[in-house]
Amino acid sequence: MTTGILAGMAAGAAGTAALDAATYLDMTVRGRGSSSTPQETVKAIEQRLPVSVPGEGATRENRVSGLASLSGIATGVGVGAVFGVLHHAGLRLPKPIGVVLVALSAMASTDVSMARLRVSDPRGWSATDWLSDLVPHLFYGAVTYATLEALDRP
Repeated sequence: MTTGILAGMAAGAAGTAALDAATYLDMTVRGRGSSSTPQETVKAIEQRLPVSVPGEGATRENRVSGLASLSGIATGVGVGAVFGVLHHAGLRLPKPIGVVLVALSAMASTDVSMARLRVSDPRGWSATDWLSDLVPHLFYGAVTYATLEALDRP
């Protein structure tokens, strides 16, 4: 099982790099700014915990931004680890199905948490909003699943 977790973590890390690259490419092509929802999610979680992010002003905001980025990495690596365990246990899906399942799992993990924390309501998103979320997650799914398959080869 450890092999599956480690392979999945590596695959998830590769997928996260692909997701980030797709997101930054989209920002570059469309000239759009970065999303503030990761930082808003950190702040919403902070309100529910008995601890707070230390600092004031820019120092605190920089820490929140760092935590937001780290949470994205943790999500990508964590989803990869889950699929690594499943892959190691024998789950072999056709590549298109595996890619979409991994992508939608990562997307759901972030979108559901943002909705539950009332940071964002996906029910009100436009088609462009959904595509801006879906496309990078499909890159994540493709790279994560391909990496899992590659690490499985003798």
